[in-house]
Parts: sequence; structure tokens; C-alpha cells
Amino acid sequence: MGVRGVGATKEEAFEQAAVALTAVITDPEGVAPSEEIDVECEAPDDELLLAEWLNALIYQVATRRMLFARFEVRFDGSRLSGKAWGESVDVGRHNPAVEVKGATYTQLKVARDKTGAWLAQCVVDV
Repeated sequence: MGVRGVGATKEEAFEQAAVALTAVITDPEGVAPSEEIDVECEAPDDELLLAEWLNALIYQVATRRMLFARFEVRFDGSRLSGKAWGESVDVGRHNPAVEVKGATYTQLKVARDKTGAWLAQCVVDV
């Protein structure tokens, strides 16, 4: 399953890729952004940093049994500092479709498109 984020900035593209990750599991509109967590990761380039970001979120989903609806990303060189807001999984209400196992390097891309917008995408394993 592919996830793609598009934004005016690289930060927005990473945030939207995270929303797309949630959309693989459930409708992000049905997730209340009531609890905040911090996510930190680092990688030598933007593409690997996207995979690390998504995998860090997948880890949080699995270990905290939470879903996330809103995200904030900041970059400091090769380091990403992020925040995710969400709530505990309620199977009856969220009706999760699949469990995402990890972000892959398939179709991994972080770049500006012809219009100048940022694109952040990859395939996730479900």
C-alpha cells in the first residue's frame, strides 16, 4: 500500500505522509487528537528519514495501541523532531482495516515536483 504526502514545505509533506499512514488503518477524521507523544529520528538523507519517521510512528501505534490524527514535524539537519496527537485504539469505533508492519524503500521519494510542492512517499507493508 502506498502512502504519499504533499505540502508546500518538506515538513508539511512528512506530516501528510503520516496522515496517509493512518488512513491505511482507519479514517483519520475519526481519531481524536487528545494525547500528544514525541517522536525523534535521524537518517543521512531525506528519503531514509521519511522511512524512519513512518517506522517510528508504526512502532508507537503497535506499542501504545494508539492511532494518530495530527502531526507536527521539524528538521534540524538530518534529525527530525516530531509530535503526534491521537488516542487509544477503539476497535468498535475505529474499525481498523489492517496492521501496518513497516515502511519500505519501495517507491521511496522525497523531492519537489514541477509546481514546487514537496512530495514524500513510499510503500508500507501491511
